[in-house]
Amino acid sequence: SSREEKMSVFPQIYLKPEVTEYLKSVFLNKEVVAAVGQQEAESRFQKLLTCLSHPPSYTCVRASTHLASLDEIRHKLEEELKNQMCSLSAEEVSLQIVPHPQIPDVLLLPVNGPRPVKQLSSEVVVGAQCGSAVLRGAHVFAPGILASPKHMKVGDLISVFSDLEGKCTRGATSFQGSRVFVGNGVAEMDRSSIFCTDEPAKGIGVRMVEPLYQSPSFDGVLPHLAFLQNLPSVVVGHVLGPRPGERILDMCAAPGGKTCHIAALMGDQGEVVALDRIRNKIDRIHQNAQKLHLRCVKAYCFNSTQAVSSDPAQTIEGPPFPPESFDRVLLDAPCSGLGKRPNMANTWSLKEICSYSPLQRKLFHAAVQLLKRGGVLVYSTCTVTLAENEEQVAWALNAFPCLMLQPQEPHIGAEGMLGAGLTPEQLRLLQRFSPELSWDQTEMTSPLPCRAGRDTIGFFIAKFLKN
Repeated sequence: SSREEKMSVFPQIYLKPEVTEYLKSVFLNKEVVAAVGQQEAESRFQKLLTCLSHPPSYTCVRASTHLASLDEIRHKLEEELKNQMCSLSAEEVSLQIVPHPQIPDVLLLPVNGPRPVKQLSSEVVVGAQCGSAVLRGAHVFAPGILASPKHMKVGDLISVFSDLEGKCTRGATSFQGSRVFVGNGVAEMDRSSIFCTDEPAKGIGVRMVEPLYQSPSFDGVLPHLAFLQNLPSVVVGHVLGPRPGERILDMCAAPGGKTCHIAALMGDQGEVVALDRIRNKIDRIHQNAQKLHLRCVKAYCFNSTQAVSSDPAQTIEGPPFPPESFDRVLLDAPCSGLGKRPNMANTWSLKEICSYSPLQRKLFHAAVQLLKRGGVLVYSTCTVTLAENEEQVAWALNAFPCLMLQPQEPHIGAEGMLGAGLTPEQLRLLQRFSPELSWDQTEMTSPLPCRAGRDTIGFFIAKFLKN
């Protein structure tokens, strides 16, 4: 259909053939095929591969409603972004910021794209991660630049391409490998100051003036009032349902978006303990908490699989903790990340994709022990496999008889996917954000609030009560 063609400016996500085959066997499993038929299952799988390489059609902003009302933040944001856009032509300034109909601290901004942008003869090649950021409204920061024309000078107009398979050598003057066009920009640095310096270059290397997908750049805009976050990640905080005065554990917390959301939902009253095993990421959590004026966050560098203490007489306040120390636990688990959008390419082997399940189970064991009776455990991932989502739920219900699935509020995504042997009632309690289910209907014409719940990253949430 013409809409499919208009929407699909990029090829489907590039995966290793073994990974494509594996994912296909997941999405065309016996239970799914029996329920929807071979053709529909096949079509969903193809749509998944297509939508993963494209950005969602809106930007989601979590508003710090613990500091100001949603309306105030919305007006401030409109002012800020109008100032930012005064350099653009009038037709591009039609900026609508819409509150989400079901989530009280979310603002949505439409993304304009794909737009008709002409490719130029001068080309810069950027890394895949940088390319994805550009598709979501960012400028090109110097460390992301891999190749540039030999004589690139400040002020040059250039086309920006994203390197799909990580094959472009840093410092090259051209690149013929597989890559994709993301828009045009103006060089803010000479080639020599990007590549020929002792210190790694910092700051904006290319300012995007004609991005293929246009959305406001949030760099430094209202840092304490507006936080860029994917919609399902905001939903997780609400599903956890933290209350003032509780003690809450975020097990894999960096960079701290969900940690800070939990603290804000508690009105900064109580304690949110954030753990992450990577030292420099702990600083990010502290910075984010400080920026958002949240004092109840305590972050520690610690491996959560070892967070349960066997010493009942332990007096130190940090990890490990005695069993049953927390009212609620968020296990936003490390995962294969196959739900992230836009993602043009994933060069991982099948072994790497499948390596997360055992780690997730170790973390689950610790989570259940650390949770008080009557407490809530939320498990979430940003991936689309059964092994890391519904199959983990089936395993957990079996391994921990004390756990019971709970309804989720808000429930905006689809239900759980068939294939893990869960009952229809159990699947209804799960929340799986499945952008492939509405990739056709996510018409740019359908109103933003309606499409916001469907045109998301791929994501999974399960909520348990410990009896």
